[in-house]
Amino acid sequence: MKKIAVFTGTRAEYGLLYWIIKGLNEHTEIELQLIVGGMHLSPEFGYTIQQIIDDGFPIAEKIEMLLSSDSAVGISKSMGLATISSAEAIERHSPDALVLLGDRFESLAVAQAAMVARVPIIHLHGGEATEGLIDEAVRHSLTKMSQIHFVATEAYRRRVIQLGENPKNVFNSGAPGIDSIHKLELASADDLSRLIDFDLDSRPYFLVTYHPVTLEQEGGVNALREMLYALDDFENYKLIITYPNADTHGRELIKVLDEYQDAHSDRVLLVRSLGQYRYLSLMKYCSAVIGNSSSGLIETPTFNVPTINIGDRQKGRLCGATILQAQEDRVSIKNAIDEALSEQFISVCRDAINPYGDGKASEFIVDKIVNSSLENIIKKPFHDLEFKL
Repeated sequence: MKKIAVFTGTRAEYGLLYWIIKGLNEHTEIELQLIVGGMHLSPEFGYTIQQIIDDGFPIAEKIEMLLSSDSAVGISKSMGLATISSAEAIERHSPDALVLLGDRFESLAVAQAAMVARVPIIHLHGGEATEGLIDEAVRHSLTKMSQIHFVATEAYRRRVIQLGENPKNVFNSGAPGIDSIHKLELASADDLSRLIDFDLDSRPYFLVTYHPVTLEQEGGVNALREMLYALDDFENYKLIITYPNADTHGRELIKVLDEYQDAHSDRVLLVRSLGQYRYLSLMKYCSAVIGNSSSGLIETPTFNVPTINIGDRQKGRLCGATILQAQEDRVSIKNAIDEALSEQFISVCRDAINPYGDGKASEFIVDKIVNSSLENIIKKPFHDLEFKL
């Protein structure tokens, strides 16, 4: 049997990996080694490891790595702790390969330990661009540490190959996060209020997520305030707001959001973690997704729901027809929301196709992992492209 380790460190990442984890766990030729750390173990961010336990997946290792600090020094120390703990876990379990997704600093730390231990890395969601974040550099670094790649679009496949990876090991699988939209029986509109214990029957609502912008000096705190000022102009809409990630300045954003909920408790619900089922159910019926989360660009278009993407956090990432871009000021955000609610744009969304895939990524990825040889793939030559001068 192949021993396949999978690392997850955040609620969102787990949702994207869910069907891959499930497929590997149920396959007779695979021994799943699930490594859980980061925000999953933090009560401050919802202690989301409980969701993994409730889903019935065996957890091979719990890695405490997240310090109670969102400063640059605190994040760096968390990465150091994660590398040390991951090295010990990899030595104990000796996986044949490690599956990682995306661009988080936790994943970079785990990848470093695997690389030194000569464990092949299977990377998901490489080749993407997010110019406002340190995630950009982390993602491309993970690509260079990895041997097998699953990307979300053909454009991202070309970019991974441009980074010197062998085209034979770079697969356009589509985005696995879309799979849950097709596979889960999501809640009905009538069940939403009960689902989150908050009245959504009387007014329409927006689903809002705003994460730190880690390459900006103040981390996006001012932009968050501007977004909230803009949302004040839409009093007829309720707001379901999810917590930001545990990145630099994350706790500053949480403080602002706590204050906003306290001042608008009749129309605002702030949630540490909704989990995949509730998040996607709310996304399906909301009037718009607002903020700077990648889910607004990747998953939301499948529902034909408008997204208002704010600022540079996702700059460079492929956007479909349902995405409206807003600058980080109240007027720009308000104008984008007005456009999203217009009959003309709703009509555009109704006919739009999600460029990130059709919901079959996880099956493809599991099949490739099961049937790919993992022997002698650690050493890889740099795949040079031919250039004409």
